[in-house]
Amino acid sequence: MFADRTKWDLTPNRLSEALAQHRAAGKPLVDLTMSNPTECGFAYDERAILDALRNSQALKYEPTPRGLVSARQAVCEYYAKRGTAVGVDDIILTTSTSEAYSYVFRLLCNPGDEILTPAPSYPLFDFLADIQDVKLVRYPLVYDHGWQIDFHALEQAITPRTRGVIVVHPNNPTGHFTKRAEAEELNAICAARQLALIADEVFLDFFLSTEPPSSYAGNQGALTFTTSGLSKICGLPQMKAAWLATSGPQVMKKEALARLEVIADTFLSMNAPVQLALPSFLSQRRAFQEQLMARVGRNLAELDRQLASQKVCSRLEMEGGWYAVLRVPATRPDEELALALLKEKGVYVHPGHFFDFPRDGFLVVSLITKERDLFEGFARTVTSFK
Repeated sequence: MFADRTKWDLTPNRLSEALAQHRAAGKPLVDLTMSNPTECGFAYDERAILDALRNSQALKYEPTPRGLVSARQAVCEYYAKRGTAVGVDDIILTTSTSEAYSYVFRLLCNPGDEILTPAPSYPLFDFLADIQDVKLVRYPLVYDHGWQIDFHALEQAITPRTRGVIVVHPNNPTGHFTKRAEAEELNAICAARQLALIADEVFLDFFLSTEPPSSYAGNQGALTFTTSGLSKICGLPQMKAAWLATSGPQVMKKEALARLEVIADTFLSMNAPVQLALPSFLSQRRAFQEQLMARVGRNLAELDRQLASQKVCSRLEMEGGWYAVLRVPATRPDEELALALLKEKGVYVHPGHFFDFPRDGFLVVSLITKERDLFEGFARTVTSFK
């Protein structure tokens, strides 16, 4: 009686089962996958956050498909401070970037159409595509003193059913940004093939260089949909506010926005209190981001210090985000290694295959883990290879 699109294998994997058993037994655990900022010990301005939600205007219902103008204007100002001009009418508010993806998939794709997505990358895309009856096709990212898009493989993956290309900027978990030359090549491919560019920028503000990376929100070379939100930018995933910025050639942009507005009007999923609070939330982002990046820097330095004491493990280059990819001896499948670390060392890490790495020999750890936990957990991990 259920739809084929939800015919997933819902059996817990071995690592999830082992983690549940470990916790149920009350055993000590060092979790190196922690990614929920509200559970990582960061200081929030509680009064400012709660005061922003106490707005009497929330008692009035204004069903605005694209979202309240005041909230969209705050998003435009966020981009303006990054040197990117975005019009208030080019923004559509959504409750999450997942919802933004669903809007774009519905806009671009008929059932069975294809979207290209990078690998490695975050596994959530598979479920979003399944729910929208869209087929994901991988294009590889290759590592050689840094990450690059394999453009030959990307072009080989394009078929008559391809409708768009996802680029994650910076990628999760590899932490690399697409370079200007890569953006130009993506534009050329998408423009020539009438494909849309879908840019995920949830980690855009978390960069290790001195110069902030550019945003795709002002991209004009191809029809482009750029998504981000409060979850990462402000460390407020519970507030459920994100957005979709549309840019590109004027005729296509106008048509896309008109259709997106109908989709948004059909659901009207945004709530008034959070929309009214969004300008205040965005204004508070600096304090949160400074705390987080300071921790990332300290954890990264400790990671490198411990790695320098041995010769079997290394860290892949990263430019932003808050994850580190470790290259480890591929003496057994990554899942087996993660299971052994959990059972023998009480350390929980993500195996590389979780993020669609093409082969074994990779682990992924979160750099926003509390320092004491990361120092101890990584020490146990490194010693397991000596």
